[in-house]
This record gives sequence, structure tokens and C-alpha cells, in this order.
Amino acid sequence: MERLLNAMTILSIVLMIAVLFSVRRSHIRVEYSVSWLGASLFLLILSRSHWTLNWIAEQLGLSYPPLALIILVFCVFLVVFYRFSVVISDLKDANIAMAQRLAIVEFQLQSQNEEQ
Repeated sequence: MERLLNAMTILSIVLMIAVLFSVRRSHIRVEYSVSWLGASLFLLILSRSHWTLNWIAEQLGLSYPPLALIILVFCVFLVVFYRFSVVISDLKDANIAMAQRLAIVEFQLQSQNEEQ
């Protein structure tokens, strides 16, 4: 049990460092890094708080607390991935609308040039 919790602690610290370096090098925007930093902090807290992890495992009816940690981590990252899917969908819709507006403006400019 302790090995898995230590591995989760190391994983969360590595994730935090990777996100911070990505923000520093402008590979990821700050508003998107908050989700990843929050998820890694959640993982770090749960992997170091044995009492909380035991309580959560008991509430979920699990006899092995690290399994509760893995389930919670999966759920947290699922929420983060869903959030990014929504952001990507909004960006795609905005991109389509912008392309349509650009086509309209090009058509209007072409029409004006033909009239002259």
C-alpha cells in the first residue's frame, strides 16, 4: 500500500512541475493549467492523507484504500478532460463562425471591386 501511495505522490509532484514548466515556456495557457494543478494537488493531498483515504474507501465500500485513490484520480481527470472537450468544442464553433464571417467580408469586397 505504501509503495502505491508513494508512487502517486511522486506522480503528482512530477505533474505539478511539468505543468509549471509548460506555463513558464508558454506551452499551456495559465487558465488551463489551473485544472491540471488542482488535479495534481488533489492527488498529492489524498496520497499523503491516510485518514482521508481510509474514510473515502470506507464510504465507497472498498477494503483497499489505494483503490479508492485510483478511482478518485480517474474521476478527477475525467472531469478535467471533459472540461477541455467543452473548451475545444467552443473554439471549433468560434472558428467556424469566424471563417463564415471572413467569407462574407471577402464576398462583399469582391462585389464592391466588381462594381467599380
